[in-house]
Amino acid sequence: MSSEKVDVEYIDSEVVVEEEKHVLHFIEDSNKIQFARVMKPERTRTMQTTDTQQRRPSVSAPRRTEKQTQQKENVDITEHLLSIEECATRFQTHVDQTKPSDSHGLTLAQAQEILARTGPNVLSPPKKRHPILKYFDCVVKLFNLLLILAGILDYILLGIDFEANFQNTYLGAILIGVALLNAFIEFYQEQKSAALLESFLNMIPAKCMVIRDRKLQQIDAATLVLGDVVFIRMGDKVPADLYIFAATELKVDNSSLTGESDPQERHGYNTQKSPFEAENIAFNGTLAVSGEGYGVVIKTGDHTVLGQIAGLTAGEEKIASPLSQEIDRFVKIIASIAFTTAVVFFGIGFPVNHNNVSLTLNFAISVFVAWVPEGLPATVTILLTIAAKRMAARNVLVKDLQGVETLGAITLLATDKTGTLTRNQMTVTYVWSCLKLNNTLERHLLPTSVIELPGARDIMEISTLNSRAKFDRTDVPVLQRQIMGDATETGLIRFSGEHLGSEFDALPDRYPSVFEIPFNSDNKWAMTIHRKQHADGSLTLYVKGAPERVLKLCSTILTTEGIVSLDESHHEAYQETYLYMAGQGHRVLAFAQLLLPESHYPADYVFDKSKKNYPMSDLTFVGLVSLEDPPKHGVREAIGKCRRAGIKVMMVTGDHPLTAEAIGRKINMLLGDTRESLAKRTGRQPEDISEEEFTGIVVHGDTIDGLTDDAWDTIFSKEEIIFARTSPKHKLEIVKRAQSMRHIVGVTGDGVNDAPALKKADLGIAMNISGSDVSKDAAAMILLDDNFASIVHGIEEGRLIFANLKKSVMYTITHSMPEVIPNLLYIIVPLPLPLSAILILVIDLGFELCAALTFAWDKPETAGGLMMMAPRKPVTPDSIDRHRRQVLREQSYLKFDPITGEEVKPNWFQRVYNFIAPLFTRIYWSEKFAKTDDDVLVDLPLLSWAYLEVGIIESIGVMVTYFVVLWYNNVSPYDAVQLQQGASSPTNYFQNGPLYATPFVTASGKVLDAEAQHIALGQAQSMVYWSIMMMQMFNMFACKTRYTLPIGRYMFSNRITFMGIGAGAALATLIVYCPPFNIPFGTEYHTLPLWWLIPFGFGFIIIGYACLRMAVLSKMRPMSWNSEINGLKMHPTIRTMATTHTRNSKGAQMA
Repeated sequence: MSSEKVDVEYIDSEVVVEEEKHVLHFIEDSNKIQFARVMKPERTRTMQTTDTQQRRPSVSAPRRTEKQTQQKENVDITEHLLSIEECATRFQTHVDQTKPSDSHGLTLAQAQEILARTGPNVLSPPKKRHPILKYFDCVVKLFNLLLILAGILDYILLGIDFEANFQNTYLGAILIGVALLNAFIEFYQEQKSAALLESFLNMIPAKCMVIRDRKLQQIDAATLVLGDVVFIRMGDKVPADLYIFAATELKVDNSSLTGESDPQERHGYNTQKSPFEAENIAFNGTLAVSGEGYGVVIKTGDHTVLGQIAGLTAGEEKIASPLSQEIDRFVKIIASIAFTTAVVFFGIGFPVNHNNVSLTLNFAISVFVAWVPEGLPATVTILLTIAAKRMAARNVLVKDLQGVETLGAITLLATDKTGTLTRNQMTVTYVWSCLKLNNTLERHLLPTSVIELPGARDIMEISTLNSRAKFDRTDVPVLQRQIMGDATETGLIRFSGEHLGSEFDALPDRYPSVFEIPFNSDNKWAMTIHRKQHADGSLTLYVKGAPERVLKLCSTILTTEGIVSLDESHHEAYQETYLYMAGQGHRVLAFAQLLLPESHYPADYVFDKSKKNYPMSDLTFVGLVSLEDPPKHGVREAIGKCRRAGIKVMMVTGDHPLTAEAIGRKINMLLGDTRESLAKRTGRQPEDISEEEFTGIVVHGDTIDGLTDDAWDTIFSKEEIIFARTSPKHKLEIVKRAQSMRHIVGVTGDGVNDAPALKKADLGIAMNISGSDVSKDAAAMILLDDNFASIVHGIEEGRLIFANLKKSVMYTITHSMPEVIPNLLYIIVPLPLPLSAILILVIDLGFELCAALTFAWDKPETAGGLMMMAPRKPVTPDSIDRHRRQVLREQSYLKFDPITGEEVKPNWFQRVYNFIAPLFTRIYWSEKFAKTDDDVLVDLPLLSWAYLEVGIIESIGVMVTYFVVLWYNNVSPYDAVQLQQGASSPTNYFQNGPLYATPFVTASGKVLDAEAQHIALGQAQSMVYWSIMMMQMFNMFACKTRYTLPIGRYMFSNRITFMGIGAGAALATLIVYCPPFNIPFGTEYHTLPLWWLIPFGFGFIIIGYACLRMAVLSKMRPMSWNSEINGLKMHPTIRTMATTHTRNSKGAQMA
């Protein structure tokens, strides 16, 4: 997709490749830097990523339903095309291009008038919802509404019959209180994350220098207005969008805005049409890294490019997380079942209960409450909170709790390069001196320390003395200082300071500068002369710059034997080394020196630029240094682990395609061939290479706008993808395209240009230290230490919490059947009520909640197994086809405006019809029950376990316990039915005040008075409650494993489990065996521990059944792991910032 035309010209037998950046060749006309093609490392020739056959989806992409109105493709800025005079006229200001410090600027009155009209120079803060409304959003979720509805019905019952339903006072309050508490827990966690984020945001620089009324003055950046003349210098943050009309060696760092890692020159003229590449525009929020300049303010606040991108971010809606979608779907299913069951059995129970509205409605509420697992929202929220705290300990801030699980579910991770994968800090990698190449990063492989390498000290001294970099302070080591200078200068200074130690700060004082020519685009070198004594004089000249320019100035070269004349062999050695360095995608600089003779240049000699009375020939070539923006530590291993986990990792950067590809090959992102590399390796034309022959692709941003749906399908069918030279709009489009193919997309980035994609993604991950405020606000997760490797821990944590959540839900909803079935028997048979509504509540919110929370601390079943499994919703051609068919079916019910192309919002009736109509089609149900590889939170096996398998076992155990306890109290099953039916109305059976039951004669002839009846039912209900608790303890261990038998050492790996069991048992003991609690809960403390043996025995049946079930399933559906990826390099990243630690050049023996 990204095959760029390359123009080749031959100059003195040297091949020079234009347009593509990285290798600076020796050429005759050097007014422009020429570049040669980057050489790919040979080690990647035969590597392929996977053995799976590439196949594209067979169903075409459906129509995009978003607005079809014309949108601006570029940011709204055209001032870069104006001349200086036109710009000054438009903004009614006065500038002096010849002597910019004499510019008049605006008057104070003008500035105040414009400020009143246009407003302050600030970015509008993101719209914030009031905390009360946020809490209300949490309250009105379906689960909480169900509980509130049940609570309201309880109070309606209280109004119907106050005395008989007095306990509903507590029950209704508990149900409503639980709903409000669930909402508060979720609200509190969101507010805490939001408060922490506030501390990281600081939208604009505080002060800036401006010329007003002909005077240079410092003002608040917020008071800048259109037409102000602003002075910026090295280290300043640009306070608004500026039209630069005069500059001296001004360079700005645009990496946070465009992704371009190299500092960009700015001056008073422009040759580019694109505003992002304009040479006379400095953007708001960028940093001046060298030089100084004057500019006219052309955009302020939200109208700046920074503000427009932030506005693009605000226009994107956040989609619900996969977990929230699945929970919502499950809640709707449970709500439908609960509501339907309650209504149906209310109708059945009304005549059975002699048309007693109060009693039947009470029963309906009990059934409703039994179906709804009241503790589930709190369980999910608390489990996610615990996981979020564990991630916070690893410097990962989660703004949205469900983002914890989303990170584990992602199928595609799109990451920025500069500042995210790389350090955005140029670092010295190779040093070539005395005809020998050394990798200074792999110091443990060097024969001696770096400073003792031949010629290395000379290079360090030149780097230190021939530099315009400045420090914020000098009382700390160099590595801890803030260095004001461009990226290359900074890299050299850090390198020299690290190795020279205490000498570093002393060198400029020891060898003061007497003359300087700074680097400029014409010379492409910088020269300084210092008062440094040598055998032939007291002055020494130092030069550093573009290698081909510096080499032309030299006639000798420094070797281990001393200074010798440059000959052809030295040129060959230089060329070989230079090509090798540049072939790694590095930036290369050359160093030279000249010991000025005392006879021509005495100590008091006065050098003059205009007279050019300084020597610039016959210099001694000292060596070459290559610098790169290296990958961050741990990045390569992190990407390798992501790919092993079945996650597609792709780079989306604003940087050059070759730079992106060079980095991609170092960090496990690009292992196989692209079309271009395969064509080069095999000697074929790129158009002769079929799509099946290569697995990697590099897509240039210029081609994105013209890509067809089929082209997008082709791109995403590749294993390895890099998008380069992308704009914020392109990044957003990439995310949308991936999501349309059912990818769960994670996006990492730190720049303003990443913000729209961060917000649109299923999970946006921003960097804290290097990240912009806009990106941090748009993201759902922030890496506090900027460590990309933390993402791997987050993915593993997300996968673990999903597995634990699934086990917790599986455990929690199992107790619904032993709650629902006894209540149904109460109305169908009928039987005396085995379990009251309030006991159901204390099951759900008592020991069940304690036990369910312990799953949060469960460890993975196998070490490393989580990161060897496919994502829980893998994206395959079949899954894409299935998703597209679903979207096409949904779109068949949509209507579009024929003029604008926008979707016409349906009315209420149409929405209901669109929801119901598919339910009566065959294809809907065939797709619904089609076999997929998806692992959802609540699936058919889980529901089968909870409702048809273990749920039924527990229900049988409960009823056996119930009848045994009644039998012990002289009530046979037949007697129980007779008692419940009643001989006449009212009998008040089982009541012992304020209404008293009439005596009942059992089938065996025993007479049961009111107290005996009350005790019998109290003990039976107490043991039903107790037996559910005991069997659920066994079920807890049965639910702990998904791939191994629920026996063995793993069962005891989570000590918190036993604390949860202890807490739950203590609460159950309090309710059953402590007399004060018998009154509100209707329990009986004379319950015999002997009856515990019944649920204990059923507990062992559950464990035995779980083992049998697991053994059968493991045979039918054996566990499969992801296939190995050939070529992954999992050793530390720093090991391959360069590939070879030392190389002897051809001329090494000639020294």
